[in-house]
Amino acid sequence: MRELEFYKDKKVLVTGHTGFKGTWLCKILVMAGAQVTGYSLKPPTDPSLFDMCGMNGQMNSIIGDIRDLQHLKNVMEEVQPEIVLHLAAQPIVRDSYKEPVYTYETNVMGTVNILECIRQTDCVKSFLNVTTDKVYHNNEWEWGYRENDPLDGFDPYSNSKSCSELVTHSYKNSFFADGRVAISTARAGNVIGGGDFANDRIIPDCIRAAQKKRPIPVRNPHSTRPFQHVLEPLMAYLMIARKQYEDGAFAGYYNVGPDDQDCVTTGELVDLFCNAWGEGQTWENHFAGGPHEANFLKLDCSKIKHVFAWKPVWGVKDAIEKTVEWSKAWMNGEDVNRIMEQQIQEFVQ
Repeated sequence: MRELEFYKDKKVLVTGHTGFKGTWLCKILVMAGAQVTGYSLKPPTDPSLFDMCGMNGQMNSIIGDIRDLQHLKNVMEEVQPEIVLHLAAQPIVRDSYKEPVYTYETNVMGTVNILECIRQTDCVKSFLNVTTDKVYHNNEWEWGYRENDPLDGFDPYSNSKSCSELVTHSYKNSFFADGRVAISTARAGNVIGGGDFANDRIIPDCIRAAQKKRPIPVRNPHSTRPFQHVLEPLMAYLMIARKQYEDGAFAGYYNVGPDDQDCVTTGELVDLFCNAWGEGQTWENHFAGGPHEANFLKLDCSKIKHVFAWKPVWGVKDAIEKTVEWSKAWMNGEDVNRIMEQQIQEFVQ
């Protein structure tokens, strides 16, 4: 864990800490010796990774709504974090069609609120807003989007995340031009890993079907996405937050995604899952239209590779195998907290 020694005893605030990505991120920070506070709604799924790995007893977990500015201010004043990692969001595209107002309130005003709290305190030195690969205006072209391409997500989720980026840019220019807080955004692709129980995500759907020994229903088998293990972007987030804390010149906007060979169609991803799972697992094409979702989406990650000499550790096949390893351990009643720690140590070493 030498690369994470920077975080030992650092005060870190993570919004959205009870979610899938937030739980993995807090687990890494706790293992690194950070003083971690989380601010989030209650875990969004049942079962919940946050609950099953006992994170409540490992960190300062505060249940709150990112839309509640006064509560967030109170927490910020009490905790006095040096580093803020903003993950709180309504993260599901199809849910954003059902609840567009809530999606915008959470994803846009939530970003305004956390930045407003930072503006009114002197403790924060490094802020990272985690957005998505879907912030770009999608032309369905076959090359990856770069950080200077136009932002304009189509659906309410993607568009609200584009707005979150613009809010961050405005606050950075308007209130932090003096450099007292280093501010970056990170645009990551689709993540997979053990403990994701969300609805309407392909790997959780795979695991639920495999549990029931049924064929996996695949909604968009020909859509191409930048799939990566959850540890890939999380370690990149921690790297960016650390680097800009040490030198504000590193603050900026970064894509975080897999190499080109790991940008696969959903059908290819499910093939990999079925091979890793074994037991004769199969899938079925359930394409039936539905609300608009991007068909082809890929990131150009040249910038983060050039600036930080960063590169992915696990390819998509490795990511699937690690997810299956975790999931089968969970189904067999093993200690998932221990499996998480093992995978984190393996990744960083």
